[in-house]
Amino acid sequence: MVSFLKMSILFALFSSLFIATPALATPTAVQIDTIAGHRLETITINPPDAKLCVVFENGSRATVDSWTGVIAALPPEVAVYAYNRPGYGSSEKTDTPRDGMTIVEELRRGLQQKGLKPPYVLVGHSLGGLYMQLFARRHPDEVAGMVLVDALYPRVIKKPENFPWWTRAVKQVFFSATVNEEINLIYQTGEEVAKLASIDDKPIVQLINRPTDPTAVAVDFGVFDHDPKTVAYVKALYPSSKKIFVNSDHQMQKQSPVDVADAIKTVIASAVARR
Repeated sequence: MVSFLKMSILFALFSSLFIATPALATPTAVQIDTIAGHRLETITINPPDAKLCVVFENGSRATVDSWTGVIAALPPEVAVYAYNRPGYGSSEKTDTPRDGMTIVEELRRGLQQKGLKPPYVLVGHSLGGLYMQLFARRHPDEVAGMVLVDALYPRVIKKPENFPWWTRAVKQVFFSATVNEEINLIYQTGEEVAKLASIDDKPIVQLINRPTDPTAVAVDFGVFDHDPKTVAYVKALYPSSKKIFVNSDHQMQKQSPVDVADAIKTVIASAVARR
């Protein structure tokens, strides 16, 4: 049996895969909207002359405040939408499934209700990056480009039943029901992405965490699929994308917000030039 102390240590380490660090003060106005009958915590900036809307999707266990530094560094003429998914922060829990398809369509309803029209530049961190890939592939006509911030990709996370037993135990004990359901459906969401057509014709920047600190240690805990076929598949997903390696931890949008903002600006410039 694993002692409670050991379980706590495993939790601290396992959380690094699905990180949420303490909230920072957010100068950007956060408000509560009612969307599809549920209360959602959102940040909306909608200048009257905006030509593009930058849409943010959080990683697992992360909240809208994580984008504070990035949003502050964006050009004032772009529209912005960031939010907490149901069950995060002050956003009301929901009974709807927490698979990627449902999350993407709920996000689209929120954008429509807020009057934020396409084209969108999608920005997703970690699990949020997987959701944004699904959004872009399901609705390519609505998407101008994408920034993937140390994102998850299809098939990199195993089916939950193939997680080590101790990883499943830590997840079940320490994570909320919402987070557990999202994690349990990562593989399914990835398969939904994989079966749709590529969107490599759009400007895409992939920001990849590569810390230079010699004491940095990668963590896995048995949830990643390192099969060579999977690795090759992921590497081939976006051959035309711009790949940028950043000396950062997984929470890149907090530790390196200027790098993330610069990537967004790069995609915006490319999208505008194509119009």
